[in-house]
Amino acid sequence: MEDMNYWYEIHGEGVPVVLLHGFTGSTLTWDKVVTARPDGMQLITVDLPGHGWTKGTSRITMDSCIDDLHGLFQHLELDTFFLVGYSMGGRAALSYTVKYPESVRGLILESASPGLKDTKARKNREAGDEELAKLLEEEGIESFVDYWENIPLFATQKELPDETQAAIRAERMSQSKKGLADSLRGMGTGSQPSNWEALKDVTVPVKLLAGELDEKFVAINQQMAEMLPYAELDIFPKCGHALHIEQPEHFQQALLEFAKLHIS
Repeated sequence: MEDMNYWYEIHGEGVPVVLLHGFTGSTLTWDKVVTARPDGMQLITVDLPGHGWTKGTSRITMDSCIDDLHGLFQHLELDTFFLVGYSMGGRAALSYTVKYPESVRGLILESASPGLKDTKARKNREAGDEELAKLLEEEGIESFVDYWENIPLFATQKELPDETQAAIRAERMSQSKKGLADSLRGMGTGSQPSNWEALKDVTVPVKLLAGELDEKFVAINQQMAEMLPYAELDIFPKCGHALHIEQPEHFQQALLEFAKLHIS
Protein backbone atom coordinates (compact mmCIF):
# COMPACT_ATOMS: atom_id res chain seq x y z
CA MET A 1 0.00 0.00 0.00
CA GLU A 2 3.07 2.28 -0.02
CA ASP A 3 1.97 3.82 -3.36
CA MET A 4 -1.80 3.81 -2.74
CA ASN A 5 -3.49 5.67 0.11
CA TYR A 6 -6.91 4.18 0.86
CA TRP A 7 -9.81 6.24 2.14
CA TYR A 8 -12.06 4.33 4.52
CA GLU A 9 -14.78 5.15 7.02
CA ILE A 10 -15.81 3.27 10.16
CA HIS A 11 -19.37 3.50 11.48
CA GLY A 12 -20.35 2.10 14.86
CA GLU A 13 -19.05 -0.82 16.89
CA GLY A 14 -19.67 -4.54 16.84
CA VAL A 15 -19.37 -7.29 14.25
CA PRO A 16 -17.32 -5.83 11.36
CA VAL A 17 -18.93 -5.66 7.91
CA VAL A 18 -16.80 -4.32 5.04
CA LEU A 19 -18.64 -2.83 2.05
CA LEU A 20 -17.07 -2.39 -1.41
CA HIS A 21 -18.79 -0.13 -3.98
CA GLY A 22 -19.16 -0.53 -7.73
CA PHE A 23 -17.58 1.28 -10.69
CA THR A 24 -18.07 5.09 -10.47
CA GLY A 25 -19.03 4.68 -6.80
CA SER A 26 -17.43 5.52 -3.46
CA THR A 27 -18.11 5.28 0.27
CA LEU A 28 -21.17 7.47 -0.46
CA THR A 29 -22.73 4.45 -2.22
CA TRP A 30 -23.57 2.98 1.18
CA ASP A 31 -25.12 6.06 2.84
CA LYS A 32 -28.56 4.50 3.25
CA VAL A 33 -27.07 1.29 4.62
CA VAL A 34 -24.94 3.26 7.08
CA THR A 35 -27.93 5.36 8.18
CA ALA A 36 -29.92 2.20 8.91
CA ARG A 37 -27.01 0.45 10.65
CA PRO A 38 -28.34 -1.79 13.44
CA ASP A 39 -26.77 -1.94 16.89
CA GLY A 40 -23.97 -4.47 17.24
CA MET A 41 -22.73 -4.05 13.66
CA GLN A 42 -19.67 -2.05 12.59
CA LEU A 43 -19.77 -0.90 8.97
CA ILE A 44 -16.48 -0.21 7.21
CA THR A 45 -16.69 1.43 3.79
CA VAL A 46 -13.68 1.75 1.48
CA ASP A 47 -12.98 3.80 -1.65
CA LEU A 48 -11.53 1.37 -4.19
CA PRO A 49 -8.53 2.36 -6.38
CA GLY A 50 -9.34 5.07 -8.92
CA HIS A 51 -12.42 6.13 -6.95
CA GLY A 52 -13.36 8.68 -4.33
CA TRP A 53 -10.57 9.79 -2.02
CA THR A 54 -8.30 6.78 -2.56
CA LYS A 55 -5.23 8.09 -4.37
CA GLY A 56 -1.93 6.65 -5.51
CA THR A 57 0.66 6.27 -8.22
CA SER A 58 0.91 2.48 -8.46
CA ARG A 59 -0.73 0.65 -11.35
CA ILE A 60 -4.25 -0.56 -10.55
CA THR A 61 -4.94 -4.29 -10.89
CA MET A 62 -7.39 -6.62 -9.20
CA ASP A 63 -4.53 -8.55 -7.57
CA SER A 64 -2.86 -5.41 -6.17
CA CYS A 65 -6.22 -4.15 -4.93
CA ILE A 66 -7.04 -7.27 -2.92
CA ASP A 67 -3.52 -7.41 -1.49
CA ASP A 68 -3.84 -3.75 -0.51
CA LEU A 69 -7.22 -4.43 1.09
CA HIS A 70 -5.71 -7.30 3.07
CA GLY A 71 -3.01 -4.94 4.35
CA LEU A 72 -5.65 -2.37 5.27
CA PHE A 73 -7.75 -4.94 7.15
CA GLN A 74 -4.67 -6.07 9.06
CA HIS A 75 -3.91 -2.43 9.89
CA LEU A 76 -7.47 -2.12 11.24
CA GLU A 77 -6.90 -5.34 13.23
CA LEU A 78 -9.83 -7.13 11.62
CA ASP A 79 -9.32 -10.82 12.25
CA THR A 80 -12.53 -11.92 10.53
CA PHE A 81 -15.37 -9.94 9.03
CA PHE A 82 -18.34 -10.07 6.69
CA LEU A 83 -17.57 -8.81 3.19
CA VAL A 84 -20.17 -7.14 0.97
CA GLY A 85 -19.51 -6.16 -2.64
CA TYR A 86 -21.63 -4.53 -5.34
CA SER A 87 -20.87 -5.13 -9.05
CA MET A 88 -17.15 -4.28 -9.46
CA GLY A 89 -16.87 -4.34 -5.68
CA GLY A 90 -18.45 -7.78 -5.75
CA ARG A 91 -15.80 -9.03 -8.15
CA ALA A 92 -13.18 -7.62 -5.78
CA ALA A 93 -14.88 -9.17 -2.73
CA LEU A 94 -15.00 -12.59 -4.39
CA SER A 95 -11.37 -12.29 -5.53
CA TYR A 96 -10.40 -11.36 -1.98
CA THR A 97 -12.26 -14.35 -0.53
CA VAL A 98 -10.60 -16.72 -3.00
CA LYS A 99 -7.16 -15.52 -1.91
CA TYR A 100 -7.78 -14.84 1.80
CA PRO A 101 -10.63 -17.18 2.81
CA GLU A 102 -9.54 -17.32 6.44
CA SER A 103 -10.44 -13.63 6.89
CA VAL A 104 -14.03 -13.82 5.66
CA ARG A 105 -16.89 -14.96 7.91
CA GLY A 106 -19.44 -14.58 5.17
CA LEU A 107 -19.72 -13.05 1.70
CA ILE A 108 -22.59 -11.04 0.21
CA LEU A 109 -22.36 -10.44 -3.53
CA GLU A 110 -24.78 -7.94 -5.06
CA SER A 111 -25.14 -8.08 -8.86
CA ALA A 112 -21.64 -9.51 -9.14
CA SER A 113 -19.83 -12.07 -11.28
CA PRO A 114 -16.65 -14.19 -11.09
CA GLY A 115 -15.38 -12.56 -14.28
CA LEU A 116 -15.44 -14.09 -17.74
CA LYS A 117 -14.82 -17.78 -18.39
CA ASP A 118 -12.88 -17.85 -21.64
CA THR A 119 -9.94 -15.93 -23.04
CA LYS A 120 -11.75 -14.64 -26.13
CA ALA A 121 -14.57 -13.13 -24.07
CA ARG A 122 -12.02 -11.48 -21.77
CA LYS A 123 -10.11 -10.03 -24.75
CA ASN A 124 -13.32 -8.63 -26.25
CA ARG A 125 -14.34 -7.10 -22.92
CA GLU A 126 -10.86 -5.70 -22.38
CA ALA A 127 -11.11 -3.96 -25.76
CA GLY A 128 -14.49 -2.54 -24.76
CA ASP A 129 -13.11 -1.30 -21.45
CA GLU A 130 -10.23 0.35 -23.31
CA GLU A 131 -12.72 2.21 -25.53
CA LEU A 132 -14.52 3.47 -22.43
CA ALA A 133 -11.21 4.55 -20.88
CA LYS A 134 -10.37 6.53 -24.03
CA LEU A 135 -13.85 8.11 -23.98
CA LEU A 136 -13.13 9.29 -20.45
CA GLU A 137 -9.73 10.69 -21.35
CA GLU A 138 -10.87 12.40 -24.55
CA GLU A 139 -14.35 13.63 -23.63
CA GLY A 140 -14.09 14.08 -19.84
CA ILE A 141 -16.23 13.04 -16.89
CA GLU A 142 -19.48 14.75 -17.82
CA SER A 143 -19.72 13.20 -21.29
CA PHE A 144 -18.82 9.81 -19.85
CA VAL A 145 -21.43 10.04 -17.07
CA ASP A 146 -24.05 11.13 -19.64
CA TYR A 147 -23.26 7.94 -21.54
CA TRP A 148 -22.86 5.67 -18.50
CA GLU A 149 -26.13 6.53 -16.77
CA ASN A 150 -28.03 5.70 -19.96
CA ILE A 151 -26.70 2.18 -20.57
CA PRO A 152 -29.39 -0.56 -20.39
CA LEU A 153 -27.93 -1.91 -17.12
CA PHE A 154 -29.21 1.16 -15.28
CA ALA A 155 -32.55 1.60 -17.08
CA THR A 156 -34.55 0.81 -13.94
CA GLN A 157 -32.89 3.70 -12.11
CA LYS A 158 -34.90 6.09 -14.29
CA GLU A 159 -37.87 5.17 -12.07
CA LEU A 160 -36.14 6.34 -8.89
CA PRO A 161 -37.04 9.67 -7.26
CA ASP A 162 -35.32 12.70 -8.81
CA GLU A 163 -33.41 13.32 -5.57
CA THR A 164 -31.96 9.79 -5.63
CA GLN A 165 -30.99 10.05 -9.31
CA ALA A 166 -29.33 13.39 -8.63
CA ALA A 167 -27.30 11.88 -5.77
CA ILE A 168 -26.13 9.00 -7.98
CA ARG A 169 -25.10 11.41 -10.73
CA ALA A 170 -23.27 13.66 -8.26
CA GLU A 171 -21.30 10.67 -6.94
CA ARG A 172 -20.31 9.71 -10.50
CA MET A 173 -19.42 13.29 -11.41
CA SER A 174 -17.15 13.59 -8.37
CA GLN A 175 -14.73 11.02 -9.80
CA SER A 176 -11.57 11.81 -11.78
CA LYS A 177 -11.29 10.78 -15.42
CA LYS A 178 -7.82 9.34 -14.83
CA GLY A 179 -8.97 7.31 -11.83
CA LEU A 180 -11.90 5.77 -13.69
CA ALA A 181 -9.83 5.11 -16.81
CA ASP A 182 -7.13 3.39 -14.73
CA SER A 183 -9.80 1.34 -12.98
CA LEU A 184 -11.35 0.22 -16.27
CA ARG A 185 -7.96 -0.86 -17.59
CA GLY A 186 -6.80 -2.57 -14.40
CA MET A 187 -9.93 -3.84 -12.64
CA GLY A 188 -12.39 -4.18 -15.50
CA THR A 189 -14.11 -7.50 -16.13
CA GLY A 190 -11.84 -8.04 -19.14
CA SER A 191 -8.57 -7.59 -17.27
CA GLN A 192 -9.27 -9.54 -14.09
CA PRO A 193 -8.51 -13.28 -13.84
CA SER A 194 -11.57 -15.53 -14.00
CA ASN A 195 -12.78 -16.94 -10.67
CA TRP A 196 -15.27 -19.43 -12.11
CA GLU A 197 -13.02 -22.43 -11.44
CA ALA A 198 -12.31 -21.22 -7.90
CA LEU A 199 -16.01 -21.13 -6.90
CA LYS A 200 -16.04 -24.80 -5.87
CA ASP A 201 -13.28 -24.07 -3.34
CA VAL A 202 -15.05 -21.15 -1.61
CA THR A 203 -16.11 -22.72 1.68
CA VAL A 204 -17.47 -19.62 3.44
CA PRO A 205 -21.22 -18.99 3.37
CA VAL A 206 -22.24 -16.81 0.42
CA LYS A 207 -25.40 -14.79 -0.14
CA LEU A 208 -25.99 -13.96 -3.82
CA LEU A 209 -28.29 -11.04 -4.58
CA ALA A 210 -29.67 -10.10 -8.00
CA GLY A 211 -32.58 -8.05 -9.33
CA GLU A 212 -35.34 -9.82 -11.25
CA LEU A 213 -35.20 -7.27 -14.08
CA ASP A 214 -31.41 -7.65 -14.43
CA GLU A 215 -31.71 -10.86 -16.44
CA LYS A 216 -28.02 -11.15 -17.32
CA PHE A 217 -26.95 -11.14 -13.69
CA VAL A 218 -29.80 -13.39 -12.59
CA ALA A 219 -28.48 -16.00 -15.03
CA ILE A 220 -24.87 -15.52 -13.88
CA ASN A 221 -25.86 -15.81 -10.23
CA GLN A 222 -27.93 -18.92 -10.85
CA GLN A 223 -24.80 -20.55 -12.30
CA MET A 224 -22.72 -19.33 -9.36
CA ALA A 225 -25.24 -20.73 -6.87
CA GLU A 226 -24.87 -24.17 -8.43
CA MET A 227 -21.06 -24.10 -8.17
CA LEU A 228 -20.56 -22.54 -4.73
CA PRO A 229 -20.69 -25.12 -1.90
CA TYR A 230 -22.57 -22.90 0.59
CA ALA A 231 -24.55 -20.35 -1.39
CA GLU A 232 -28.06 -18.98 -1.28
CA LEU A 233 -29.54 -16.88 -4.09
CA ASP A 234 -32.05 -14.13 -3.35
CA ILE A 235 -33.70 -12.55 -6.40
CA PHE A 236 -35.33 -9.19 -5.62
CA PRO A 237 -38.65 -8.82 -7.49
CA LYS A 238 -39.20 -5.77 -9.72
CA CYS A 239 -35.60 -4.65 -9.23
CA GLY A 240 -32.64 -3.93 -11.49
CA HIS A 241 -28.86 -3.91 -10.99
CA ALA A 242 -28.42 -1.62 -7.96
CA LEU A 243 -30.46 -3.35 -5.28
CA HIS A 244 -29.09 -1.26 -2.40
CA ILE A 245 -30.44 1.87 -4.12
CA GLU A 246 -33.62 0.57 -5.74
CA GLN A 247 -34.82 -1.47 -2.75
CA PRO A 248 -32.72 -0.29 0.23
CA GLU A 249 -34.94 -1.74 2.97
CA HIS A 250 -34.97 -5.18 1.31
CA PHE A 251 -31.21 -5.03 0.84
CA GLN A 252 -30.57 -4.00 4.45
CA GLN A 253 -32.81 -6.81 5.70
CA ALA A 254 -30.96 -9.39 3.57
CA LEU A 255 -27.61 -8.18 4.92
CA LEU A 256 -28.80 -8.20 8.53
CA GLU A 257 -30.41 -11.64 8.36
CA PHE A 258 -27.32 -13.15 6.72
CA ALA A 259 -24.97 -11.67 9.32
CA LYS A 260 -27.19 -12.81 12.22
CA LEU A 261 -27.38 -16.31 10.78
CA HIS A 262 -23.60 -16.68 10.52
CA ILE A 263 -22.40 -14.92 13.66
CA SER A 264 -20.96 -17.66 15.85
